[in-house]
Amino acid sequence: MTTALERIRQMPVGQRIQLAGDIWDTLVVEDADFPLRSDQLTELETRRAAMLADPSIGIPWTEAKAFLQTGSPNAIQPSCAKG
Repeated sequence: MTTALERIRQMPVGQRIQLAGDIWDTLVVEDADFPLRSDQLTELETRRAAMLADPSIGIPWTEAKAFLQTGSPNAIQPSCAKG
């Protein structure tokens, strides 16, 4: 496992983010159930309520993913700038 982790650490950040996403996707496909701590659940509920109250505070997943992959805030386009 250590050798694999060392190889992963040598990958460019974008590739590591993609790998993390790919691993996450395998958990979703398998419908993995993992417990959340109460503070994590509270935070998710707070953020969900804020998004439902004002959807303009969020960005689409495609933009968030582009930001994570590039590390560039330019990957995120403000909603008002979209045609």
